[in-house]
Formats: sequence, C-alpha cells, structure tokens
Amino acid sequence: MNVNWRSISWAKNSFAALSAACERFGITLNEVDSPECDITCYSLNSVNEPHFREEISNAECITIVGGPHPSACWKEVSRYADYVVIGEGEYTLPALIRMIEEGSSSLPAGVATKDHALMPDTCVFLPAYPPFTTVRGYIEITRGCPFGCGYCQTPRLFGRHMRHRRIDDIERASRVYRDVRFVTPNALAYGSDGIHLRLDKVEALLRALTGRRIYFGTFPSEVRPECVSHESLDLIERYCANRKVHFGAQSGSNRVLQMLRRGHSAEDVMRAYDLCREHGIIPIVDYIVGLPGESDEEQRQSVKQMKEIIRYGIVHVHHFTPLPGTPLAGMSARSVLADVQRDLGRMAKSGKATGSWIDAEVRFFRDDEDQLP
Repeated sequence: MNVNWRSISWAKNSFAALSAACERFGITLNEVDSPECDITCYSLNSVNEPHFREEISNAECITIVGGPHPSACWKEVSRYADYVVIGEGEYTLPALIRMIEEGSSSLPAGVATKDHALMPDTCVFLPAYPPFTTVRGYIEITRGCPFGCGYCQTPRLFGRHMRHRRIDDIERASRVYRDVRFVTPNALAYGSDGIHLRLDKVEALLRALTGRRIYFGTFPSEVRPECVSHESLDLIERYCANRKVHFGAQSGSNRVLQMLRRGHSAEDVMRAYDLCREHGIIPIVDYIVGLPGESDEEQRQSVKQMKEIIRYGIVHVHHFTPLPGTPLAGMSARSVLADVQRDLGRMAKSGKATGSWIDAEVRFFRDDEDQLP
C-alpha cells in the first residue's frame, strides 16, 4: 500500500518528524504534490485549511488529515476527510496506517471519523522518536508550554508540561548539519519546567554541540522576554553564531498582556531590549495588532513601544488571527488604525519592521522563514 504525504511548505517539519516515526514501523511517506493512491496524509493549520478542503473532499484515495486546525476542529474536518488525527501524530499516524492496511475497524486513540472518535490518551515521549531521519527538518528539542496565552494553540495541542529531548539525541541529530537550528516554544527553557530556568542544562546542550554553528534563541527557537538576562545572553554570545535574539512582546499594554495571559509585563520587554543592547545583540520582537478587546489607545501604545525597539532592534508584526481551540477562538480581529498602518509602513520602508499586519495569510504561505538550514 502506497502512503503519501501532501507537500505543504508550512508543514515541512511535521513531515520530517512523522516520516521518521513511520519509518520505525516500516512505513515510508512519499512526498506528493496532489493526492495519490492509496493513502495521502495532510498537515493543516487554520489559515491554509480552506485552501485544501475541496482537494481532500474530492480525492480518489484514503485521506488522513492532522495538524493544529484538524486537532481543534475534528468534527468539521471529519465531514470531508476519511480520518482525522487529533493532537500528536508520532504514535497515532503509524497505528492508523497499519489499521487501514490490515482492514481493521478498530480505531487507535487520537483518531476521528465522521462516525466515531477516540480522544488521545497519551502524550509523546520525545526520546522515543528521532526528530528526523531521511527527511530532514529542524531539531525539535522541547514540546509543550506552561503558559496559556489566549491566542496560542501550543499548550492546547501539546500540553502545559514541557517535554525535552535528550542532549545525546540532539547531538546525534545535529551531525548532519553545519548550521544547527531548533524548534522549541522557548529555547532558554530547555531542561526546565518553563518557569524556573535551568541555564546549566542549556549550557550543557550548547557545549555538546561545540564545533557546529549554533542558532539558538532565534527563528524558529524564540524565547520569552523575562528569560533574557545577562546570564542567558552570555551563553548565546559564548556558544552561538547568531547575534540576534527573537522574543515575543505581543502588546505594549499591560492590560492587554494580562488579558492575553502572557505572564510578563511591558516592562519585561523593555528590560530584555536593554539587555540585548548591552550585549551587542539585536532584538527581534514580535507584536500582534488588532487584538480583540484592545482599545485604539492600546494599539497606539504598542506602536509607541515598537518605536523604542527599532532604535536598535527590529519588530515582527502580525494582524491577530483567531485560532480554534484557544480562548480567543471565534473572536473578531479589530481593524488596524490608519495611523498605525502608516507608522508600520514607515518602519517597514526603513527595514525595521517585517510581518503581515494587513494580510494574515502571508506568514503561512511564505517560504523565506521556513527554509531548512
């Protein structure tokens, strides 16, 4: 039985991880540009899902669909897909493929159809699976996040308990690369519970990778602003090739940050900015504009903070997109004020702002940030 993986640029790392997991069970995922027999697998988010709905519905093969959107909206997706993988796929996808091959009707946990659904009953033990094998991707070092940011799917998909890959497994995976990049919700939280940092474990990881060009705390392994300190920046300076650090502010308003359940303040953002300047490291700071519940003045407050940031750093700005399964799901984005658009346009023209504050879909369809090292 042929098992195929639908090529989607946004899902390259999912392809790498799930291909490695399937290989452990003797299953090869063949990358294809359209659905092919016998089985075609998809990984979708909430922005690209509408673009593939018709293709999946009309596919003349068995379709398996997973990813953030199907995990949150499995009832909706199961109306047009044969099977929906809910949550993590390393165990579930190979088990489902074997079930189909054997002609069984006994669904594994974490799978839904239009008639039945079994919720996931376990979480993935990362050391049991390599981050990739023949299909290369970034090295995922941590999964899960203890914070419950209102707009974010990560803790809803992977839980609020951080799970870490072992250093020797990370080092082994890194041998195929000269430049090493990581996937993690917070690079500086490696080895910790995500709240109480263990920089000794971060240093042990970085030391184990000596001899390679390490990119840590920058895309796609951003950090949280309250984790930026003299000690953490010293580690990046000592072991890493990047001279930029990427962290999330999301808003310049403390009231909005509390509403978002961010767990840090606007002052923490500026403290992280100041520390980066002291260390000669360029801060790249994320913001979301058009948040529900954000007042005009608070939107301008974010821009005011951005103007401080771009004196030395860069801002990365996106328009709010409500994601299913999050506390802000179903809430409408506010429009971006005309003067805010003008200010952001000027920042972009000067090379100090990137992102998509007009068209929310841009970040999910561009390939420039999604290239493998």
